[in-house]
Parts: sequence; structure tokens; C-alpha cells
Amino acid sequence: MTVTDELRARLGRVGIWMPPPERLGVDPVEVALAIEGAGFTSVWEGGGNPDQAALDRIESQLAATGSLIAATGIASVWTWDPALLRAAAQDLETAFPGRFILGLGVSHAPAVEALGHTYQRPLRKLEKFLDELSHPAGHGAERPLPPVVLAALGPKALGLALDQAVGTHPYFTTPEHTGFAREVLGPGPLVIPELAFTLASPAEGEATARAYASRYLRLPNYTNNLMKFGFGPEDLEGTGSDRLIAQVIPNGPEALRERIQAHLDAGADHVVIQPLGDDVFTDAALAVLGETVGDFLKR
Repeated sequence: MTVTDELRARLGRVGIWMPPPERLGVDPVEVALAIEGAGFTSVWEGGGNPDQAALDRIESQLAATGSLIAATGIASVWTWDPALLRAAAQDLETAFPGRFILGLGVSHAPAVEALGHTYQRPLRKLEKFLDELSHPAGHGAERPLPPVVLAALGPKALGLALDQAVGTHPYFTTPEHTGFAREVLGPGPLVIPELAFTLASPAEGEATARAYASRYLRLPNYTNNLMKFGFGPEDLEGTGSDRLIAQVIPNGPEALRERIQAHLDAGADHVVIQPLGDDVFTDAALAVLGETVGDFLKR
């Protein structure tokens, strides 16, 4: 069994995606324990994971839990030196073998430009970063890296994931994109899409979904990708069309289960679901979520 096959088996079908715990005002260790206690096998943490403090937080979550897999979803290649990230990732792999996944991505122009960089040739930036990450100068080569996945959307980025990673972790996409990613990658690599959702009342759920969508519909990486899978300019204006909201951000238990299954049917190995709303990362809320998707958590 390959490392990828072993990881696929351990991940199962559904995990959790969440913003940085500190942004939500929740304790990272407590939320990790609640996620594992609710039956989920993984937690994927966004926010760009720009520095050592982000990985220290993941270390504390791994130390507190028994088998939970933690991943950066993603770490931005614009904020890290490859050698420093390699050493930090190796430390986690050494301390918690098989329980850390290094998700990498190129982020987005506004975030990168806010750091003082010019967002040009992002794919080349990622390719160069991976080369330096995989071929360290000097010390560090003797310790293995954890599995690496890339936040790949288009065919060129997916090709890079095929060549230099164990798979892809796309965000704000549809099952149709999952099927496309599987076609490009073939059967071996992992496909791990993010899926945001709400479990609120229809009116509250729609408001929450639209507030969430409005942030991402301002980012060309996502809108350009959505237009390749059946959405037009009218779907991407403002907070998104009714059709887009229904397909990308399901509301309610039945719709959530249907979209998880659609991603799995399209070729996903592991779907990481992101609850939207207030107080969605409490022990009680995560326990309810575990029950809601319980059939997917069974091995």
C-alpha cells in the first residue's frame, strides 16, 4: 500500500474545514477535541497559515487528540521561505507520523499584494517553491516531508499536483470540478474538495451563504473557474445567483448530504465540510453535525 492509499483509507469520506480558530474566538485544542469526538477524521485550517504560530497551533491540536489528521488548507507560498516551511513540516511529521498534511497554494492577488508582492505568474511561483521544498540545500534532506496537496483548480495546476504532490484540495468548487480534477489526475492521487454549508432556517441560511459567497465572488481565481463549469457572469454578480448559492453552498441536512454524495460520486476521496454561521464550532454543534452526516463517517 502506498502512502497515498494509506492516507486515503485513514481519512475516510468526510472531514472538517474551518477558518483559523483564533479568528473565530474558539480554543484550538478544544475545537480539535470536539471535531474528533464528533467522529470526524480530519481538520483543515484556512487563513493562509502564514507563519510558525499557525503550525504551532496545529501541533497543539495534534498533541491533544488521538488520531485526528490536521492539514493546512492552505499555507500560502508567498509568506514562507521553502527551507523554513520544510523544517517546520518535518518537525510535525516526525512528532506525529502520518497525521499532518501540508496543503499549499498561491492565495489571491489582494492578499498577496497586501504583503507587498506582485501577483504575477503564480503557477511559476508555486512550481519554484515546490522545487525548493523538495530539494533542500544542506541539512534536512534525511527527514521525510509530510504528504503535500495543492489548492489546484485549472489543468496546469492539477498537472503540478499530479507530478509533485499526493493530490489536490480545491476550494469553493462544484462536483463538476471534482469530476474534472479526477479526470486530470487519474485514479491515484487524492481529490479533497471543500464544501461550505449551513444548517439554519431557509432565510437565515441564505443570508449566511450569500455573505460568505460575496467574499469569494470578488476573487478571479474562483470566478474564472466557476465560469468553466456552467456559470455565467449573471451568476457571479454581487452575492451570487440563486442557482450558484444552491449548488455551491447547500442549506439544510438533506441538501448537505446530497452535495457530499455528489462530490464523492464525481471522484472525491474526502470531502471537508465547512459549517457557516454563529457558534457552529461548539461541542454541541459539532456533535449534531456528526449525527447529520453520520452515514458518511462509517468506515
